[in-house]
This record gives sequence, structure tokens and C-alpha cells, in this order.
Amino acid sequence: MQIHQLFLSTKKMFFLTVLLFSYSQMSQQVQKTTASGKGALSNPKLGPVQRGLNVVMKQNVTISCSSASGSPPVRYTLFKDSQQVSSLNRSDSDPALFTLTISSASDVGPYKCKAEDNTSPDGKYSNSLNFTLIEPISKPVLSSPTSHTRKGQNVTLSCFSENGSLPITYQFFKGNRSISPQKTMHSREAAVISLFVNSSADSGTYKCKANNSFSNRAKYSYSFNFTLEEERSHSQALLISLGLILLLLIIGFALAIPFLIIPSYKAKKLKSPRSSTGFTSPVTAEEPDNDVIYAEIEPVKPEEEYINFSVIRREDEKGKEACSTIYSKVLTTN
Repeated sequence: MQIHQLFLSTKKMFFLTVLLFSYSQMSQQVQKTTASGKGALSNPKLGPVQRGLNVVMKQNVTISCSSASGSPPVRYTLFKDSQQVSSLNRSDSDPALFTLTISSASDVGPYKCKAEDNTSPDGKYSNSLNFTLIEPISKPVLSSPTSHTRKGQNVTLSCFSENGSLPITYQFFKGNRSISPQKTMHSREAAVISLFVNSSADSGTYKCKANNSFSNRAKYSYSFNFTLEEERSHSQALLISLGLILLLLIIGFALAIPFLIIPSYKAKKLKSPRSSTGFTSPVTAEEPDNDVIYAEIEPVKPEEEYINFSVIRREDEKGKEACSTIYSKVLTTN
């Protein structure tokens, strides 16, 4: 009986020793597995290595994919829109690195990464990643509806960049001093401010600045100046007035020539002396000064178709020569 009990006690001690040894081996295995990074494969994480998610055209970017736990080797595969891009095997816990070139707008994503090991043949997927394609800002244009203003008048200034990724932030300056808070435009339109012209100091040099998410690429516009109309000198105004008066005088003289001077000249040219009995013809250069030649015209009788036309030559009375008369008839027409 005592031998049997001793045997049972020995058997129990043996099983207890085996159980303790197995537990110790399992603990050591768990510790080794934890230390070596082995275990159930976790979902990998996908992200950029250096820069953020903003990219420009023709830029190279590097993204990493890694799982916190898993049994190496781990196979990492990169996808874009469910299409495989590249694949890498890692025998350690280091992440897989993928280098991409942004050649067009379609290269911005979305991207995903898949991790596979011997314990997870179906694999685990990462988060989705999208890049933002940005365009550098173009030089803004500063403009106003008018470049001339008066004291006490409101004027507007507009600043606009034709190219550049939205949103675009604008700011206005007078000299080196900011005269407005930043205005962020989320659509392709100009930023506008209103100014009150109070003195000649308000006609200084204005500029505007534009920038977007493209870092360190802010652009400034060309300068713009207002001209105050009150600042024009009196001599300029006097010259303008004299010029207008002279122009009006020239126009008036040009209009008077055809209406006043020319008709008066023609009337004097056509006028000649007449007598009660006829008209005296001018003396020709060949005739002597003491000769008079004149003509008489008899009135036309209603029943006659001819009129008597007489030319009388009267010479000097000292010669006591008779006057000669030449008669002719002229046919009249009704």
C-alpha cells in the first residue's frame, strides 16, 4: 500500500515537472517572438517619406509601407486605383520604399499598400493615400478702373493671378506697408479693395502680393500710381485754354471765307457804271483818252422781233468832227 502511494506521488511529481518545463519553453518562445517582431500581421501604414502631400508636375516622391507586426519575410505591394504599381520583399522590419514620378494629374492617386506573410496569405491593406497637385503662382496684375482721381473720391484696386493652384491668398501694400488683411480666394477671381483718397499722399505707389500652397513662391505685382487732377499746374490749364481759343478762331475764319469774303469779292468784280440812256464800254488801251465809245439800245417794240443797237464813237470836240454812229439790229427770241 505504501509502495503504491509512493508510486503515485512520484508520477504526480513527474507530470508536474513536465508541465512546468513546457510552460517555461512556451514563455521563452513568446518572448523571442515578441523581441523578433513576429506575430500576427498588422495592417500596414502608407505615407510620404520626406515632404507632405503637395506635389508639382515632374516631381519625384517617395512613399513608405510597413507593418508593425508580422513574420518576415513580408511582401509589400503598391496599388493605384486597384492596379499594381510595384512590389517589394522585406526580410526585416524595415519599411518598403516606393519612388513615384508625378507626370500628370492622374498620378496623384489614390494609392494603397498590401502586406503579406506566411501567417496571412490573404494579406492586409493600408490606408488610402492621395497627393495634391499644385501649380506655382503667376505674377499678379494690379489694376484700377481709373488712374486719375480727385481728393475725397473712392477708388478700387484689383489684384489677380491668372495661373496657380487654388486657393490663392492676396495682400495689398502701399510702399512697404500693408493696407489690407490677407484675402483668400477659393475661385479664379480677383481680390478687390476700396480706397478713400484724402490727400496727395494717397497717390503713392501701390503693389499686391499673391501666394498659394506652393511654399516660398510668393509673387509681387508691378507698381501702380494714381494721379490727382488737382496737382495739374495752372500753366498747363492756361496753355490748354489758349489752344482751345486759337482752334475756335481758326474754325470761325475758315467758315467765314465761303459765306462772307468770297460773295463780297464777286459782287465788286461784277459791278460796272450805268447811264440812264445806255451803258458805257470800257476804254481799251489802244484808244486815245479823249475818245468816248458808248452804245445805246432802243426799247423793243412788241410787234418787232429786232431791236436797234447803235454804237456811237465821239471824238474830241476840238477837232469839230462829227460823231460817227454805227447801227445794227439784234434778233430777239421769245
